[in-house]
Amino acid sequence: MAVRHVEPYTDEWLRQPFSYVERVVEQLGAEVADWWEGPCDPRDVTLRLSDDGALVWDEESGWRLGRFVSGGLGEHSELAGVRYLCGGLLPRPERVPEALADARAGVGASSAWRPCYRSHRHCRDGFDLALDYYAGTVTA
Repeated sequence: MAVRHVEPYTDEWLRQPFSYVERVVEQLGAEVADWWEGPCDPRDVTLRLSDDGALVWDEESGWRLGRFVSGGLGEHSELAGVRYLCGGLLPRPERVPEALADARAGVGASSAWRPCYRSHRHCRDGFDLALDYYAGTVTA
């Protein structure tokens, strides 16, 4: 496999999560009313849901669900009543809708406890290769 390292804090690095998030948005369909990127440290993305809720993904803790309080492009979103979705830091996009349904129902492995799978400060830990998979930039 050809390994391509993206230099941290470049525009390309900041956009790395978008291909993954776009696939999640496709899986959620009409449930997503809007989505935008947050800042880095850690990189995050907010999905506003059609029911006044929001899903936020960040590169340390994965997906969390809550009632949208505030946020916007380039800002960390604030949520109330947060529950973290099961499935780890980067669950396959087709698994996110089921994890979302579980979190809404309060069942499964979703939790109010914030997991920390990695630190955003570890820029060369291999996580960016997992993001590149969704962008189709990792070749065999």
